[in-house]
Parts: sequence; C-alpha cells; structure tokens
Amino acid sequence: MSLKIYTAGPEVFLPNAREVMAKKTALCAQYGFTAICPGDLDIPPQPTLYEFGLAISRVDEEMMDAADAIIANLTPFRGIAADVGTCFELGYMCAQGKMVTAYTNVVENHFERTKAYYNGEIHIGEDGHKRGPDGLSLEDFDMIDNLMMHGGVIRRGGHIAVHKAAPDALYTDLTGFEACLKALAEMAKSRAEHGLRPEQLDASNDG
Repeated sequence: MSLKIYTAGPEVFLPNAREVMAKKTALCAQYGFTAICPGDLDIPPQPTLYEFGLAISRVDEEMMDAADAIIANLTPFRGIAADVGTCFELGYMCAQGKMVTAYTNVVENHFERTKAYYNGEIHIGEDGHKRGPDGLSLEDFDMIDNLMMHGGVIRRGGHIAVHKAAPDALYTDLTGFEACLKALAEMAKSRAEHGLRPEQLDASNDG
C-alpha cells in the first residue's frame, strides 16, 4: 500500500534543509512511499509578514490533509522539548485519524531533560509531586516528550523510535526516521490485509 507521508520536524530551519528533505524523500521512495515535505513550499508574495505566516500555515495544513501518515521528529529543539510546530502537526494528524509515528535523536526522556534544566534541584512537594525550585510540578512518565505527544502516537497504534545521534547530527541523523518508515510499512500491510484504508484505525488499540 503506497502512502503519502508528511515529514514533520525542525529540520526545516536548518541551513541545509533542502538537502535533509531530499534525503527523507529518497528514503520514503525506497519503501514505495511519497514524501510530503513542509519545507517544499512555494508561497506567493504576501502584503505583510503576518499574512505570509498565515499562508504558510494554510499550505502546511493542506499538505497534511492530503497525507496518509506523519513521521514527526520530536528531537528537542531550542529547549528541552520538541519543536512546537511539529507538536501541532502531530496533534492535527492524530485528530484526523491518520497513521502517526515519531522519533527522537536523544535518549534522555522528558523528565531527565527537565531535571537537567533545573540543574537537578528537584524536591518532593507535600502533595507527593516532583517539583522544581519554582514550585512547578514535573511530568515523570518515562516518555520522550509531553505525555500528550507520546501518548497520542502509542494510543493510536503508532510507533516511536528512540536513537542516540551524534551531537553534530542531532537533526540530520535519519536512523529513527527510517525506523518509522519500517513501522509504517508494517502498519500499511496490516491494514491492507484487513481491507482497510490507511486512515482507518483499529479503535480497540489502546496501547
């Protein structure tokens, strides 16, 4: 079953974004899939920056509407958590009932990264919750990012790949991306065997 895959991730901000997108496109083709890359935009000139941003948002949503699946790069970006735009896109695809997968190129989970952000200054509050020096509670669920990101993929029968990339290849290492392609190939095969279209999910899958 051929799939159209939306390739979400912060690599669109890289100086060699086109090169990375080309590699993702080639990998998708090896599995018989078609890549839909948000970096491949051709936005007509707009009168203001604001309207240009809205135009990009519209085109990205149209790309996701046309896709069967998403591979979301949830590698932490500009902080301890995943790129916020990628998080929106993953949620958008989950809400549409599309096939969802994600990967990260760091092995430290969300709690470990948050703990490092606080320089290890974590204490247990009177309510039993782990809290930082600012009094805010911390998520500690052994997940790669916020529980809604990780849970959204797993509860829909999706796949999450965790890979330790070299520091200089944090956003270009495609080991996890290819692991998601392999998972999507299996998911598509299973759906085809049951006579399902890519967007039709097994509602009984909750883990």
